[in-house]
Amino acid sequence: MKKRFLLFFTAMMTMLLLAACGTDGSGDTTNGSDSTDKKSVLKVGMEAGYAPFNWSQNDDSNGAVAIKGTKEFAAGYDVEIAKRIADGLDMELQIVKTDWDGLVPSLQSGAIDLVIAGMSPTADRKEAIDFTENYYTSDYVIVVKADGPYADAKSINDFAGAKVTGQQATTHYDVIDQMEGVKKEVAATDFGAMRVQLQSGAIDAYVSERPEGISAELAMNNIKYIIPEPNFEADPSTTAVAVGLKKGSDLTEKINKVLAEISEDDRQKLMEDAIENQPAAQ
Repeated sequence: MKKRFLLFFTAMMTMLLLAACGTDGSGDTTNGSDSTDKKSVLKVGMEAGYAPFNWSQNDDSNGAVAIKGTKEFAAGYDVEIAKRIADGLDMELQIVKTDWDGLVPSLQSGAIDLVIAGMSPTADRKEAIDFTENYYTSDYVIVVKADGPYADAKSINDFAGAKVTGQQATTHYDVIDQMEGVKKEVAATDFGAMRVQLQSGAIDAYVSERPEGISAELAMNNIKYIIPEPNFEADPSTTAVAVGLKKGSDLTEKINKVLAEISEDDRQKLMEDAIENQPAAQ
């Protein structure tokens, strides 16, 4: 009995020794080398519902990226910027679909690493989170029905009696107070909802920015956007967009270096492509 045990023990030790030799610096794929080569994940939060900056779709066409925990994919201008940032940081991009009101709390809690969602670096937001340099600058527009009573409006003061809204927790909604005589409606949760409200007559107009206005006009043939003259009075930061980061993040300067390498021509081309590729329903 003892002899059999010794033979068994010797055989087991030989097998273990051979296994160890086969994985020691041989270049074969092992759990150790997998963990060494694997890139860190960069979790980016966005609504995936604000075309042409970001939207959801059912496939990976036009460079779309899978949305974590869903069968959907995210595409748009913000996604292209996120891809460039992830490449520049040598990290693996992961898109986390998050409601607008949940973006800043998700960033603060660590559920996401960055907000790349057409978010403006306003003074109020800067108290809660940090921002990179701007990666896009736009201006305010007013979106109306092409055959509606305000289709010929030119100024922010041509909307007396109109029912007007904007997205909640945005400067779009705040600047409505500058429109004389309008009926400021309850803020909407997203732009898709506002387009439906506009088409149904529940509202007469909503405030947005030029890229979204262009998208609305292209997506729906009975909608148009107006660039009011004079336009709304607001801090320039309210029509710029930047990457949001947790306070004190060590990624800020690294991302600024990546953004600095994207020329203005490239940024405009990315936006033109996003507008062209957006789904009709967005």
